[in-house]
Amino acid sequence: MNAPQIISLGCRMNIAESERMRAMLAGEGDLVVINSCAVTGEALRQTRQAIRRARRDHPAARLVVTGCAAETDRAQISAMDEVDGLVANAAKLDPRAWNVPGEAAPIPPARTRAFVAVQNGCDHACTFCVIPQGRGPSRSLTVPQVLREISAHLAAGAKEVVLTGVDLTSWGHDLADSPRLGTLVHAILKEFHQLTRLRLSSVDGIEIDPLLFDLLSHEARVMPHVHLSLQHGADLILKRMKRRHSRKDAAELVSRLKALRPDIAIGADLIAGFPTEDAGHHAETLAIIEELDIVHAHVFPYSARPGTPAARMPQVPREEVKARAASLRARAAQRRAAWLAGLVGETLPVLAERGGTGYAPNYAPVVLPPGTAAGTIIDVTPSGLREGLLA
Repeated sequence: MNAPQIISLGCRMNIAESERMRAMLAGEGDLVVINSCAVTGEALRQTRQAIRRARRDHPAARLVVTGCAAETDRAQISAMDEVDGLVANAAKLDPRAWNVPGEAAPIPPARTRAFVAVQNGCDHACTFCVIPQGRGPSRSLTVPQVLREISAHLAAGAKEVVLTGVDLTSWGHDLADSPRLGTLVHAILKEFHQLTRLRLSSVDGIEIDPLLFDLLSHEARVMPHVHLSLQHGADLILKRMKRRHSRKDAAELVSRLKALRPDIAIGADLIAGFPTEDAGHHAETLAIIEELDIVHAHVFPYSARPGTPAARMPQVPREEVKARAASLRARAAQRRAAWLAGLVGETLPVLAERGGTGYAPNYAPVVLPPGTAAGTIIDVTPSGLREGLLA
């Protein structure tokens, strides 16, 4: 192995950080880095599985684990025979942690879409979540820092920028004068007139500030795609999760957005089988898929994380959790299929990715004409569906 192998698990934050680690560690030879996830028990299981698989594939390499599991489950991960060392999550972009020259991780070569991590950590205390333990308190890049990073990505050829964060809509709370995320988005659009596609990763709807709402509603360069950290459709369960929004809050937000920008596509994270959830609560989550017109659903079966308040609540039987997750996925798939079918015959500007597919502004996946070069934006008028993609 002539270049380091970076294996990224979990969120878009990890993807963005893995790209920077890949650039920073480019000359390190036989090294495997597992950038781990610990958001659920299943994520931790997948991290351990990835470690074992990486050791089988690269028996002579040095294997180092970083990411959230390296914090929340440090003793368990370090005890694995396959692991040679751990790097603290907060230090993984610091060259000194890897004994490589440099003061900061370099900007990686651009892909068609650049993920820019503008915020890290979380100050909230959702009862199911260990991420604050793995990522620490919320902290933000300043506007000049973000602009410098985006400038480097655009110079390297990126056509779309995705702003990411553990709690993206809390960006700015720790900076002077406590600016809101809308201020950052406005500054990016003002600075880079050549940037035609700016996308947000998951947002907390209750934290969308007036300027950000206005940009999402009216600015063509901000993609018509909002992914909500929704989690559930029942108010009682949202309260037990210690979320800060209600079902009504989410419904009113989506209604306002769609009234001003009818083509906006809604995504959401949904947890099935949270402790104390009964059949009625589950039915409310099934119903919210239709009510909010959720076409990009990420469904997670609840799994207890030791040390969290939810782990001490009465648990739903495991088989029932799996069954409820399956029913949520089925309902979400039906809604998504109907949405995609409604886009057939519509001309869409598609950013070409590698592999012959790309994404429309609303994040609909599209099959591209043969020979389309990655990184180009072309108009495509799909005539049908092929395996869940417009074609």
